[in-house]
Order: sequence, then structure tokens, then C-alpha cells
Amino acid sequence: MSEAVLAVEAPGVSAPGASGARQFWRRLRTQRAALVAAVVVALLVLVALAAPLLTALEGQDPTTYHPSLVDSARGGVPIGSFGGVSAEHWLGVEPQTGRDLFARLVYGARVSLGVALAATVVQVAIGVVVGVAAALGSRWVDQLLSRFTDVIVAMPLMIMALALLAIVPSSFPRPVLVALVIGLIAWGSIAKIVRAQTLTLKGLDYVAAARLSGWRTWRIAVRELLPGLAAPVITYAALLIPQNITVEAALSFLGVGVKPPTPSWGQMLTAADVWYQAAPQYLLLPAGALFVTVLALTVLGDGVRTALDPRAASRLRVGTGRKREAKA
Repeated sequence: MSEAVLAVEAPGVSAPGASGARQFWRRLRTQRAALVAAVVVALLVLVALAAPLLTALEGQDPTTYHPSLVDSARGGVPIGSFGGVSAEHWLGVEPQTGRDLFARLVYGARVSLGVALAATVVQVAIGVVVGVAAALGSRWVDQLLSRFTDVIVAMPLMIMALALLAIVPSSFPRPVLVALVIGLIAWGSIAKIVRAQTLTLKGLDYVAAARLSGWRTWRIAVRELLPGLAAPVITYAALLIPQNITVEAALSFLGVGVKPPTPSWGQMLTAADVWYQAAPQYLLLPAGALFVTVLALTVLGDGVRTALDPRAASRLRVGTGRKREAKA
């Protein structure tokens, strides 16, 4: 019965299926900034996945020391111009150790993007389960889960992450640990969004029809509610990824994130804070990569939000039309 009324949509939520995907792509194509950001993100992901191949082409790796390429008399400053840039070391070498900067940068992209993506998956999974359970459960279940979510939201992420990362044994894989800590602490906001959207969807006709059909709660959640939750969840997840990249970099910068010799952009920034005058490229390269990645993901997330929200797209068209009329 509920399938007969699937045409009734929630406000601001596109219907699932092939037509919804075509509408999403059509709206996204009209946003040039989002398309450019998507290309940048795709290139970054490609570089991260192809890190072993790229370093093999250069003939270097991220962990091998080259003491002959640094001047020990000057405290370990790279020998040569531009931090030791050469045919063998495309972006120069690291001060003191002589490790190849290009290799550490591309392998650092693997860690930063991988940790951020894994943390986002954990956040979305927990947030969706808690939010849907709170909205569909009884009154006391809703109150219990909502108050617990409020506690999670009120927790200072950085302080809690610092405490948890400091007490876990160093034998535990650090990238996995950082992703789990971020995901387990920062899921409260998405749980609130999912709960609010689920409460809205509960009052729609096709959900009521599913209840009258005798469907169980879990089946209604999977078949009727989750498709309607896809747009806000995807939108928020796209905006969480750059935020998680920044958190991972901050934790590594503070010394409790990814540990050496595993390369990370935040870890490289930590070691570069005393070399910004003698070897500025050692600071500028990871900082620039981090800035470009966060900016591209933020712009792409905003474009996804606009493409998935027909009301935002219509407001954009109305505003553009008014500007054209004013100019005329």
C-alpha cells in the first residue's frame, strides 16, 4: 500500500531512484565552483591511492633517511636550492633526516583522507541509528537517547580525543585509533539532524500507509524513512569530511595523532614549526595541501547541499532572476 503513495515527498527531499540521481547531477552541473572542487578532490584521492606508484616513479620512499643531503654543520638544513629539489627528490628533502618530501606528502594524503573518511563513516552510522531509534521509539526511549546525544554534543572534542589517545597503548594502529576516536565522540550533531528529519517524515502519508499495512517499525525505517534521510545525511557527511581532516591534523600537530614514521600532514606541520625560515617549503607544502583539500571538500559539500535541496536551488534561481531584472 505504501508504494502507491511514494510520490508524496518530504519537504526539501528528492525522491530516490534514477530520476532523483539525474536531477541531482543536473543541479550540480550548474555550479561551476562545485565541479572544480570535485575535480580537485578526485585528483587528491587519485594521488593518495597511487602513492606507491608515484613514489616508485620518483625512486624514493617516505621513511628512508638521506643524511648526506642535509648540512649537519648548519643544524640539518637541506643542501641545495629550494630545500634540495633535484631530479631524484622532486620537492626536496626533510630537514635533519633527509627523507623525501614528495613521498611523505603523497603518503600523508593517504593518512589524512583515510582517517577523515573512516571517521565520517563511523559518525554517520552511529548518528543515523541513534537518530532513527530516538524518533521511532517510545517516549522514554526518545528522552533517554536525546539526553545522551546532548551530552555527546556538549563534550569538547579535542580534549576528549587528547585524553583517549594518550591512554591507548602505542601498539594499536594509530590511524585506525584516531578515526575511531573522532567517530565515537563527534556523532551527536548528525544524530540530532536525523531525529528531526525522521520526526518530519513520520507524519507523511506514505509512512502512515505503511503502518496501516501492518509493517513493522524496522521495515518502515529501512524501506520508507532511510531513502528520505539520504539527502540530509549525504549533505552533512560531505561537510564532515573536511572538518575531520582538520581535527586529525590538529591531533597530529599536538603529538597525539599519527606517530612517526607514518607520514601525516599534521605531523609534518609539527616538525616544521622550527624550520619555517631555514626550509620554508617544509612548512608550506603540507600546509598548502591541507588548505586546498579542506577548501575543495567544503565547496563540494556546499554544492552537494544545494543540489540535494530543491528549495535552495529554487531560491538561487529566484535570486538570480531578480538580479537580472534589476540590471535590466
